[in-house]
Amino acid sequence: MTLKIQDLLQHAYDEKASDLHVTIGIPPVYRVNGQLKQYGDIIVTEEMVNEMVQDLLPDYKVAEFEEKGETDFNYSLKGLCRFRVNTYHQRNAGVIAARLISSKIPTIESLNLPKVVYDLAEKPQGLILVTGPTGSGKSTTLAAMIDYINETKSKHIITLEDPIEYLHSHKKSVVNQREIGVDTASFANGLRASLRQDPDIILVGEMRDLETISTAITAAETGHLVFATLHTSSAPTTIDRIIDVFPPHQQGQIRIQLANVLQGIISQRLFIRKDKEGRVVATEILVSVPAVTNLIRNEKIHQIPSVMQTSRALGMHTLETSIQALVSSGEVSVEEVRTYLNVGDYS
Repeated sequence: MTLKIQDLLQHAYDEKASDLHVTIGIPPVYRVNGQLKQYGDIIVTEEMVNEMVQDLLPDYKVAEFEEKGETDFNYSLKGLCRFRVNTYHQRNAGVIAARLISSKIPTIESLNLPKVVYDLAEKPQGLILVTGPTGSGKSTTLAAMIDYINETKSKHIITLEDPIEYLHSHKKSVVNQREIGVDTASFANGLRASLRQDPDIILVGEMRDLETISTAITAAETGHLVFATLHTSSAPTTIDRIIDVFPPHQQGQIRIQLANVLQGIISQRLFIRKDKEGRVVATEILVSVPAVTNLIRNEKIHQIPSVMQTSRALGMHTLETSIQALVSSGEVSVEEVRTYLNVGDYS
């Protein structure tokens, strides 16, 4: 017997899986509600996975896959959903990792995000960062914020994504989505070019390097609203990460620039729900206020958590506070989030 990639993707959609992994030596693996589960008893062979890769891989990505050993692209199940696909080699054999992307963009409310997220989306200019590990829902949060702006404001929005995930239609705003490697060579190139394309809002799928981070800060300084993601674990570490990317002799100036343009940071995690099927988001929110700005300028990032804990009225809170609220409401179990909490409070 053999396996067809279209059937596996269809099953991912039917089972509401977030991810599909296909690698040789075991049956296909799905991630459902954060947990990995094998599907069926047919062992994937090298011949099977190579055939699947050939079925999925767009012509324009073949050379990159052969040269670099990995590549990203989109794949659609007509009328149902899209997948963000990464194909790569391990032990000289092909592997497929596919992330399901709903055809419907969720709302900020449906994601159970705090109301302060609406306020951040209303900002006229500056830098807003969404952070967290891979698979924490950063792209979905950004899509919801962009869709809210699209429905309520007349703006020109440019997104730079690798690859494009949620598809935005033109509503009150004009939304132009550019894919890295297809529509522009890199995040840095696309971001530089976007400054000449009359945008009001720019979304940078990931700030990966010094040039991209520097250009994003410049764009925010020049009157644009810039959204971006980083793989960091908290709001304070996000600030440190941005500053540390720059050479020591530039860090003082960048610290001042970042303090001036930063509007907010949303750091998030997803946890398996206790009360029903699915996952729920826990957030850490930092909103730029004079106290935060001064701490960034004066190299006192370590004091920011204290400001967050005492500024609940402004919409700020730490990740632990958000997780404690989920435990108290019965949405998640203590066992699920124990590593994020002061265990003495829950023993």
